[in-house]
Amino acid sequence: MTKIIFVCFGNICRSPMAEFVMKYLVVEAGLEENFLIESAGCHPSVGTPMSNGTAHELKKNKIPFTRRTSKLLLDSDYKKFDYLIGLDRSNVRDMKENFGGDPDKKIFLLMEFAGERRDVDDPWYTDDYAASYRDILIGCEALLEHVKRAENFL
Repeated sequence: MTKIIFVCFGNICRSPMAEFVMKYLVVEAGLEENFLIESAGCHPSVGTPMSNGTAHELKKNKIPFTRRTSKLLLDSDYKKFDYLIGLDRSNVRDMKENFGGDPDKKIFLLMEFAGERRDVDDPWYTDDYAASYRDILIGCEALLEHVKRAENFL
């Protein structure tokens, strides 16, 4: 089983959006039994509901989701997950600081999988949930293709 956790600052906008987009993509690929997909934040206000903008964007794009609240990325998550995916470079930096590095090379920037070393903009500040969704979809599609090749799911 491949275990993926998406990580952003507060776990109310980008990382839950990525969690539900990725869950949708693996179901569409018929691979849901091969994956565990979650999300967390490096600095969340634990228990805060997912943003309305995120829920609206998921609904608009017919991505199934459940209402959820933010949770903190735990020290134990480094051992638990195969892929720890930051939505921006500060998330990647924070994870490496929190975990004392990345000895197993499991921390990645989402857009790297799409061949781009750039951040997914935070719609909490930009209010552009559609742009964040587009980037997340591109990144998650590329991540899924990477995992399928790496795990021989093809």
